Amino acid sequence: MRLGPRILVAGVAAAALVPALTVSALADPGTGRAQVGDRTSPVEAKRVDQVPTPKLGWYKCYDYAECATVRLPLDYDDPKGATTEIAVLRVKARNAKKRIGSLFVNPGGPGGQGTALAYAAPDMLGADVLDRFDIVGFDPRGIGFSSNVTCFKSTRDQTLAMEGMRVPFPVGAKEEGAYIKSAKALAKGCSTTGKPLSGSMSTAEVARDMDVLRRAVGDKKLSYLGFSYGTALAQYYANMFPDRLRVMVADGVLNPVSWVGHGANEKQLLDDRLKSGDGSYKALKEMLVRCGKAGKKKCSFAAYGDPVKNFDVLAKRLKAKPADIEGQKVTYADLVAGTLGYLYSPDGYLIIDASLTDLWKATAPSIKAEEAEAARHALATRIAQRRAEVEAQQKAAANVLAKDFPYDNSPDALSSVICTDASHPKKAEDWPALTAAADRRAPYFGGGWGWTTVQCARQSWTVRDEDAYNGPFNRRTSAPVLFVGDYYDPATNYNDAVSSSKLLPNSRLLSSDSWGHTAYGTSACVTGAIETYLVKGTLPPAGKVCVGDIQPFEKAPGTALKPRGPADASVMAAGHDAKLPPVATRIPPSVLLGTR
Repeated sequence: MRLGPRILVAGVAAAALVPALTVSALADPGTGRAQVGDRTSPVEAKRVDQVPTPKLGWYKCYDYAECATVRLPLDYDDPKGATTEIAVLRVKARNAKKRIGSLFVNPGGPGGQGTALAYAAPDMLGADVLDRFDIVGFDPRGIGFSSNVTCFKSTRDQTLAMEGMRVPFPVGAKEEGAYIKSAKALAKGCSTTGKPLSGSMSTAEVARDMDVLRRAVGDKKLSYLGFSYGTALAQYYANMFPDRLRVMVADGVLNPVSWVGHGANEKQLLDDRLKSGDGSYKALKEMLVRCGKAGKKKCSFAAYGDPVKNFDVLAKRLKAKPADIEGQKVTYADLVAGTLGYLYSPDGYLIIDASLTDLWKATAPSIKAEEAEAARHALATRIAQRRAEVEAQQKAAANVLAKDFPYDNSPDALSSVICTDASHPKKAEDWPALTAAADRRAPYFGGGWGWTTVQCARQSWTVRDEDAYNGPFNRRTSAPVLFVGDYYDPATNYNDAVSSSKLLPNSRLLSSDSWGHTAYGTSACVTGAIETYLVKGTLPPAGKVCVGDIQPFEKAPGTALKPRGPADASVMAAGHDAKLPPVATRIPPSVLLGTR
């Protein structure tokens, strides 16, 4: 499984802060009471409001959806200049008479396709939401069905340049050197061949696009549901356009101040600020502790002793010598990235337990030969099944992203967002020491997360977005922002949900002891609270803590549990129509080169 370069993190930018906002009286949708709120600055208002309202030429697509494309300014300071094409998809409200408006959705990434998430809405969202809203998703500029950013002239050039990044993350000086060389090539390609689009893909530009699209679908204010990186987009919009919100939900939260970084933070890896590695380790350790308490009848890995200690034994064993599993090499990086990938799902602990058990039996000297052979075969079968799933998804995406042999622009797109948003260290050669320190802070995972931004080193990545947004992120909005965080999220650390909710004066935090990345669909309590707020504008009580529907080795997945949430949407979207690429949110990092 891969961590790779495609993770939702921040990049380098040097834009001035937006001027101070003026104040107006606004109303809380949950109470109707007037309150003091900030207004969109004259600078931002001019940028987006001078763009004529686009006419969306909707046409029927993918059985039950409607599609449209629209050209929006590449640079909002030059609205009559160059444009880029944005793809939009909607699923219309089922009850036109009770329709509230449009609900914009974003699955994360950066690089996730809003069109795919909107298309999956009938299988993911609740009946009341589907009845009352048109579900609208757009592919952010440079991504998916929108005009694609391409940092290399051909698939051949891309493949040769990025050869050193074909590992989950580098381990040892040789792999680190090759990884850095390829990361520099990616940075150079995006800073030259990828221009001008690569320098116009900051989160701020996507927020501006969303405000124009809000007007295009006829909504006076925005209703929004965003996951993972989509919570960064939520907070950018909320602070850039604070008087233009109806309701906003951010699930799986990134703190935008940490995302951007300033001053001394330029010497830090992005994950030193976001601490995804810490969240990953917290989830793994808690899962292993519960495994030990449950015992070998419920958790097979517990049969060999303390699961926490034995995971470390297994990690050191593979770091010293990769395992040969029927001709397939399984490395330390595979163990870490694979574990992280399945921590993304609430029921991923089942596969983690089975895989750790088989890997232990396949590599431990004390295991009998026949038992070890059976374990190796089970692992090989599981790897083959996973490879088939990945290849099927890649084939679906290739139908859209064809360029001679299929060109996968996901690393280009991801990097064009993260490397134009914020601060990163200066030299790529500093990454080995920085990631080693991150691994000491967050065992196993700190280094893996840290390597995902090496292409953003300021000496390597030279293209900039002069209109990227660096804050402030503490505006009082026209409607509360509902932040949702689960304790054991392995990608977006729960602490970021807490700190982000404290940044925005008019916000509410909903917590859950759920497992997996993002909480919607993992807890009936969370799901109901989100949907109630979207439809009625009624917030959950302050301090509310929900309980996850699945708890490792305690509450197993129930067959009656309806698939809900962006993780399921990816499978459903691919299942409905193979021409529609899977959604990019809670897919394990191996599938999408490491999306949060």
